[in-house]
Amino acid sequence: MPAVFVHGFPETPEVWEPLLVELERIDPARPGPIRLSPPGFGAPLPTGFGATVGDYRDWLIGELERFAEPVDLVGHDWGGVHTLNAVMARPDLVRSWVSDVIGLFDPDYVWHEFALSQQVPESTGPDPAVPFGPDLAVRVAMLVKFGMSEPAAKRVAVGQDEAMGRAAHALYRSAAQPVMAELGRNLERAAQRPGLALLATEDLLVGTTEQRCRTAQLAGAGTATLDGLGHWWMTQDPGRGAQVLTDFWHSLDR
Repeated sequence: MPAVFVHGFPETPEVWEPLLVELERIDPARPGPIRLSPPGFGAPLPTGFGATVGDYRDWLIGELERFAEPVDLVGHDWGGVHTLNAVMARPDLVRSWVSDVIGLFDPDYVWHEFALSQQVPESTGPDPAVPFGPDLAVRVAMLVKFGMSEPAAKRVAVGQDEAMGRAAHALYRSAAQPVMAELGRNLERAAQRPGLALLATEDLLVGTTEQRCRTAQLAGAGTATLDGLGHWWMTQDPGRGAQVLTDFWHSLDR
């Protein structure tokens, strides 16, 4: 059963590297994981691609349709949004799903400061066009400041470019409330497949604990608390994250 990983903003697929190393160590017999890069986030941004919430849902569905069997889908940040949107639309494409941002679908969720800056009517472009600025060392330092491990930050920052800024701007604007709340009305559809909501206790960007637990319940998902970890839990304690995922998958195998 292939495991497929989808990341978010301001990231590239390298953000998963520490976690994937640990997954291989814990369960070497499992098929090698597959990382999918959303357009603009470590992959080219095609001409004419709208980079909206719906566009990324359709992109992910198209990618999942290429697999010969349902997959174990894992999404982080915007990748976690794309994961849930794809599962709500096409549950047949997955055996299971995992998301660490399920609270974004709660009707009371309020977007964080950066998102709100992109969503104001007078916002006409990404700010800045290259996330965290043009200087590589500054970008690395900012990622580390916000909680990413330095080795991962050095790999991720290299892939942050103007295309990522444009894609993020369009994506955040397309998801201004009440869009996410309206999408959340369909969360019960995700219950057609086993789900797991990861609750990193120090992640302040993805809703309150109450919001995350409430939406997880609507989606029929279990929860796993990552105590003391933040938004980039997969780089802070990859061993713990890998064990949680492995335990979840093994429970389905049984």
